[in-house]
Amino acid sequence: MPARQNQTVVITGASTGIGAACALHLDRLGFEVFAGVRKSEDGVALQQRALNRLTPLLLDVTDADSIQKAKEFVAKEVGAAGLFGLVNNAGIAVAGPLEAVPIPDLRRQLEVNVIGQVAVTQAFLPLIRQAHGRIVNMGSIAGRAAMPLMGPYSASKFALEAITDALRLEVQQWGIHVSIIEPGAIATPIWDKSAKGAADLETSTLLELRTLYAAVVAGVRKVVQKAAERAISSDAVAKVVEQALTVPRPKTRYLVGTDAKLRALMVKLLPDRVADRLLTRVLNLPH
Repeated sequence: MPARQNQTVVITGASTGIGAACALHLDRLGFEVFAGVRKSEDGVALQQRALNRLTPLLLDVTDADSIQKAKEFVAKEVGAAGLFGLVNNAGIAVAGPLEAVPIPDLRRQLEVNVIGQVAVTQAFLPLIRQAHGRIVNMGSIAGRAAMPLMGPYSASKFALEAITDALRLEVQQWGIHVSIIEPGAIATPIWDKSAKGAADLETSTLLELRTLYAAVVAGVRKVVQKAAERAISSDAVAKVVEQALTVPRPKTRYLVGTDAKLRALMVKLLPDRVADRLLTRVLNLPH
């Protein structure tokens, strides 16, 4: 349990996947959890799986009015004690060759995964400051090592790495810790949604582009399917979020999963051209 008495935490994107796992795990540990969901029925379903300290919080990270209302609700609930933890977890994954990704899809990728995280942080930071609390951003190993067809998603997670680094230095003066979690392959619905989006994009893409990138798509799809078979549970990420919120001196970065640790080591040790050749071989990319 946290050393501090204040155990209130807001988690965005808690309807499914990692967010739901974090909300339920912290609820079981005795945290008072405000679980951000975009639909009231998702909040009801989550509450039915929880104990008695989880409160659904209607929150769309891309909607300024929604963020403001959520902040006002939480502020009223926590009072002068403030908010101990904010877990910026909401996110989507847009996949496809950069030449073919519709610009509105790219904008939405960045709006949800980057702008939304900053907007929520700005809203709740005064409450975090009151409690000398903590902020945990949900990144990805894709924020250190990009893959073909995952350019939009990787770009958003690279950006979140920079935001985390800057914010950590800006708020240290108030005793606020900021960490980023970098999972590898995790079994969550986000990838099912991403795969459907990629399939829709492939269908709507001009035949010429589909032909040009067919080999790349086939190679990446094969590797992603194998990675999905080895994906670890979102509960593993929830336990790391617990650490980031409870240990006396949290790490600035937490890698989760063997594949994440291997890819991070590869980025650290291998020159770009060597890493490119290795990925080209593994993914069977044309060259």
